[in-house]
Amino acid sequence: MMIHPQFRLNGQDITPDILSDMAYSLIKEGEGDEMAMGEFLMDWLSSRRTITVKSSGSTGTPKTIKLQKSHMIKSATATGAFFGLNAGDNALLCLPVEYIAGKMMLVRAMVLGLHLDAVDPSSEPLRFISKTYDFCAMVPMQLSNSIKQLSQVNKLIVGGAPLSKKIKSCLSKQSTKVYETYGMTETITHIAAKPIDQDSFEVLPNVGITKDNRGCLVIDAPEIGCNNLITNDLIDLLDNKHFKWLGRFDNIINSGGVKLMPEHIEAKLSQVIDVPFFVGGMPDVNLGEKLVLVVKGQVDEELLMDNIKALKSVAKYEVPKDIYKLPQFLMTDTNKIMRKKTLALINPSKN
Repeated sequence: MMIHPQFRLNGQDITPDILSDMAYSLIKEGEGDEMAMGEFLMDWLSSRRTITVKSSGSTGTPKTIKLQKSHMIKSATATGAFFGLNAGDNALLCLPVEYIAGKMMLVRAMVLGLHLDAVDPSSEPLRFISKTYDFCAMVPMQLSNSIKQLSQVNKLIVGGAPLSKKIKSCLSKQSTKVYETYGMTETITHIAAKPIDQDSFEVLPNVGITKDNRGCLVIDAPEIGCNNLITNDLIDLLDNKHFKWLGRFDNIINSGGVKLMPEHIEAKLSQVIDVPFFVGGMPDVNLGEKLVLVVKGQVDEELLMDNIKALKSVAKYEVPKDIYKLPQFLMTDTNKIMRKKTLALINPSKN
């Protein structure tokens, strides 16, 4: 596969031969994510036309997906054009290479000629770094733990879960340009992005969007192998390039005939909840499903409920009927809450 002549990895000039030796060394002598990086680089340099990746499993059973290398190159090129990345720009890889988001940071660097530094994935990726980077990708937890050092990154993309209003408020004081992204493994990471102070996503070059009769997004992007891909993401389609993400169709709660969107409610509740949480639906004799709030750890339930009811943005039917506390949530390998499996842990009689 083509390697841009300006591509650098951890400060080292790279040729295909050097990269092959580096990959072999990482597989034999590396630890943790270094081994995953070595295996991916070896696969990338091979004559095979596809790469096998695995999905996070946040909305179902994790699955393996084959992606065309040519499609991954097109995705990298589209990202470079959208975010104005140029050969020689400094980039930081702090995501696990085991998953598509980490793999694509490597592909972007190789295709666009970025100078990429790879660090061990952690919840505080900038903690021991003094260098400034032009481009970086993080998950929300990493971003939340990096606020004080965020000026070291000029452009940052964040995906995997929506950002809370609290984090967005902190980011408004930062010079870093932060973008929320929309995408999935099947779309080779993001196909749309938006600045955090805006409501609507803009699609990347050569991506077409429509919606089906459920109101869910349909993606048509042949250059990255997506031909009318039907998603379960409810959207407000503004035009053929912009949409607002509303939530997951499979997360909708039907409570007494009122359809509730958990993600919409969670964005409001995040103003008064400082611990990890989510809302979901549990069986109810009268309502069919009742809205419940699930929090991680200990909280003062009475005080929390009073604070929720005091929120002017929260409608009466958006106030949880019950609050449940769990010591831990079930999470995917990419740190996303497994909502339905976590709800199944709750024993109402013991809360």
